[in-house]
Formats: sequence, structure tokens, C-alpha cells
Amino acid sequence: MTTSIVRYLGELRTSSMHLQSGTEILTDAPTDNHGRGEAFSPTDMVANSLATCMISIMGIKARDMDLELKGTTAEVTKIMAAEPRRISEIHIKFEMNLEADDKTKSILERAAMTCPVYHSLHPDIKKSIIFNWK
Repeated sequence: MTTSIVRYLGELRTSSMHLQSGTEILTDAPTDNHGRGEAFSPTDMVANSLATCMISIMGIKARDMDLELKGTTAEVTKIMAAEPRRISEIHIKFEMNLEADDKTKSILERAAMTCPVYHSLHPDIKKSIIFNWK
């Protein structure tokens, strides 16, 4: 089944329609690559996808443990390299909105590292993941 339809809108902007939900995401080329930078760039989406995947996997595990992660945030930093232009590093800093013992922290952090996006990224992309707990 098709996941999405991407339309080129001109001027280095795209619209992606998620077919199941009807949700739309816009992307722009970044300002350092001929774009306007008025929306996520495609590489921003890759870095952001890693954070959303990790937090979702932790949310599933937390729910199984009768814990609530609502209010947890992730700060995402993407670093680009040249020749070829690519993502070289992704830094994610989680601010965990949960007081937890060491065992619970370990379980949730390990769960985050099982995220499919994490395992789909090229191994040359450096991933720096920090968990800050209450």
C-alpha cells in the first residue's frame, strides 16, 4: 500500500500527503542549499524522524510499564558534511518528563535504541543521544 504522495510545488518546495491520515508536510531546501528554509528540509526530516521514532518506542515501552512520558521533549541538532553533501551527525537531547529509578531508565533508554529509524540510518552517521532525567 502506498504511504504518501509527494508533489513538487516549485521553488524547491514539496508537499507530502500521508495517505492514511491526510496529513500534509511541507519541505523547503535549506538556505545553505539554494532554498528559502521556510519549512523542514528533507535532511531535517531525517534527523527529526530519528527523535520521533525513539520517543515513540519509549512511549510504547512506558505504556507497557504503566508509566507516562507525556511532556518529554527531544532537542534535535543535525550536522551536515560536504562532498558528498550528507548528514554526518545527529545529536538528540531528551528531557525526560518522568522520575524513574535506574532500572526503569535503563529499560526505556535501551528501548529507544531499538527504533527502526536508528537502525536504518547509515552507520557512518554519528548519533549522539543524551537522556536527561528529572
